[in-house]
Amino acid sequence: MNLSKEKLVVIGNGMAGIGTVEQILKLTDRFDITVFGSEPHPNYNRIMLSYVLEGSKTINDIILNDLNWYAEQGITLHTSATVERIDPDNKEIVTAKGQRFPYDKVIIATGSTPFILPVPGSDKAGVAGFRDILDCEQMMEAAKAYSKAAVIGGGLLGLEAAKGLVGLGMDVTVVHLMEDLMERQLDHQAAQMLTTELERQGIKFMMGAKTTELLGEERVSGLRFADGSTLEADFVVMAVGIKPNIEVAKASGLTVNRGIVVNDFMETSIEGIFSVGECTEHRGVCYGLVAPLFEQGMVLAKRISGVETAPYEGSVVSTKLKISGVDVFSAGEFIDGPEHTVIAMKDDWKRTYKKLLLRDGRLVGAVLFGDIMGSAQLQKLVKQNAEMTEELYAELTGAGCGGGDKKRSSVETMADEEIVCGCNGVTKKAIVEAITKQGLTTVDEIKAKTGATRSCGGCKPVVEQILQYVLGDGFEQTGKQGICGCTVLSRDEIVAEIRAKGLTTANEIMHVLGWSQEEGCSKCRPALNYYLGMIYPDTHQDDKASRFVNERMNANIQKDGTYTVVPRMYGGVTTPEDLKKIAEVSLKYEVKAVKVTGGQRLDLIGVKKQDLPKVWEELDMPSGYAYAKSLRTVKTCVGSQFCRFGTQDSMSMGAMLERKFERLDFPAKFKMAVNGCPRNCAESCTKDIGIVGNDGGWEIFIGGNGGIKARLADSLCKVKTDEELIEICGAVIQHYRETGNYLERTSEWVERMGLEQIRSTVVEDVENRKALVERVELALQYVEDPWKKTLQDSRTRELLFSSLNPTENG
Repeated sequence: MNLSKEKLVVIGNGMAGIGTVEQILKLTDRFDITVFGSEPHPNYNRIMLSYVLEGSKTINDIILNDLNWYAEQGITLHTSATVERIDPDNKEIVTAKGQRFPYDKVIIATGSTPFILPVPGSDKAGVAGFRDILDCEQMMEAAKAYSKAAVIGGGLLGLEAAKGLVGLGMDVTVVHLMEDLMERQLDHQAAQMLTTELERQGIKFMMGAKTTELLGEERVSGLRFADGSTLEADFVVMAVGIKPNIEVAKASGLTVNRGIVVNDFMETSIEGIFSVGECTEHRGVCYGLVAPLFEQGMVLAKRISGVETAPYEGSVVSTKLKISGVDVFSAGEFIDGPEHTVIAMKDDWKRTYKKLLLRDGRLVGAVLFGDIMGSAQLQKLVKQNAEMTEELYAELTGAGCGGGDKKRSSVETMADEEIVCGCNGVTKKAIVEAITKQGLTTVDEIKAKTGATRSCGGCKPVVEQILQYVLGDGFEQTGKQGICGCTVLSRDEIVAEIRAKGLTTANEIMHVLGWSQEEGCSKCRPALNYYLGMIYPDTHQDDKASRFVNERMNANIQKDGTYTVVPRMYGGVTTPEDLKKIAEVSLKYEVKAVKVTGGQRLDLIGVKKQDLPKVWEELDMPSGYAYAKSLRTVKTCVGSQFCRFGTQDSMSMGAMLERKFERLDFPAKFKMAVNGCPRNCAESCTKDIGIVGNDGGWEIFIGGNGGIKARLADSLCKVKTDEELIEICGAVIQHYRETGNYLERTSEWVERMGLEQIRSTVVEDVENRKALVERVELALQYVEDPWKKTLQDSRTRELLFSSLNPTENG
């Protein structure tokens, strides 16, 4: 501790308190800083808890300032330490353990706590809030043991919690008192569009439902509503709101109302004590969103550092929601009344909606759904109470005739002190100076240096625009993003360099091509392993360590830590002998369930990790590759062998194609289907390659997807013979393997490449088609097939290959 410095104590180790500290450190070194946090973690990003919950990020991924940062800044951090009160007379803070620490100035940043409905049963086991890492961990543990969850509250936190629980495999119902979701941020139209989209993603809703009791004995078993109806649930998340955490302030004799009352410089009723964040009440308002907290923090940092500053006069509240592709934004007023002029645009095809509200010709509010690219500009305009002009109308609605660089003019007119990253309080000036003074050329470098985009990522488009504005003509060359943060090289550039320089291993690629991280990352290593296998099918040694965990285990890991095993069933057809083996293995290894999958196979659910090798050995069946970036299934109808409408032998063709291409690696998972007639019972229209039989031969469709980004397949061509069908399928597969971005499904690939380009390459250019087929056949020769003996089974051959004979490679 430096005795010559003032002692600054920060009570609260969250985003508001540490955000203020970060601003103070930029302005002065006059303080010896001590931070008390009640959690056992360093400062982390609460905005990202939903991503931890759904599994796309770990707790370490959302740490904003690790323990090394505190040490480097000379900050003393006390974790798992709760401050009980402040003793202003002796200028000491007192912890719950009775320890006393002196101070010269104190910042209270204790945040908020979740509001728990005061209904009978709210204290039962299985009831949680959603506010911190402990809540997150409790929810993840519950998902391993229980199946039905209810989330009470259809606001921002409630929806994020619901989506996370759905991602963990739970059956989730959101219970909301009002008729519209996020009614404090969205109008009826946007709320309805949001409801529809989230229902598509698996969330159920009970709107207008008032919870009066939580049922169950010691543990919650359901909810009862005001109308007497009930809902079964063995886990309940309370997300009905938050309340400022003012316990320290009350115990210290500070003036409190709903929050800790402060003036325009964040000063409390006692000299030397300040408050910032969700625990604070300014001009009668407590803010529960991140951006206002950093606006408060910037004013407080200047005030406490002795730097002249304008007062804090309140914030124009804006909200962003991003859950699995659902983009929602609102700023200012959002419910139109008779005093408003309304500009509204709704596109049912694109699922987008924009509404602007004017009062007396000035912009006072905005709502966006589906496309929020203009949110930063709208937030600024609403904050400025900007006058609507013909030029601004044309820019905001797209009604102008074009011309000019709108992106550049938008950031060019942005004030230097305007906050770009509301989550971390980063201004335009800070970003520009980082670019110009430190030679930054990528968004990732700006993120590392300034903190912009490191939280929710919503400001990334504006940061990119500032980067483009500052770098000018150099932006395209130096500011582009690569396949991951380790490199600025694109997929095509990496593949070209591998071929030109004869690079043969991932480590060699990363060393020669100047990776910023010597060992790469979880995003680029699997991609490099795939590129090498695609380029050198005869010599590449597959790097198992670069495979995703499911590929390494030859099975899909489940939320309880067990695995699912999916044997191959060619064309969805099997034999009684194989069914018997599946039953015997399932009983022997206590498989929890055997499910018929959408790909016409059997999924053995609940296999223990240690049993996987024995299960595969005793099944003695090929893997269905349900975990791999390869051909998953070829779905078939019964076709002309059995169906009275069938015109082609779809079962035999499907089995042939599946056996032929099953072992190849693809950029992403790959599914096929073969129909014996245009009735489409095997759903060819939603497959990567869909084949439909007719009286004259076959029609081939490509680029279908039945997942989150649903897409109907495009008709590629018609062929008359089985040989033509197999050849064109092979050419399409190899063209996709050679040009697809890693993890890019064919639905995206077809739209990026263009259907006509693909048709020209694999159908019309016969010589090129044959060259593609030669390359895919070469790749097939060098893919290990441990299951050739299954081809020798006479009953399987008789059933599956009545009209087509498999080749040595098939």
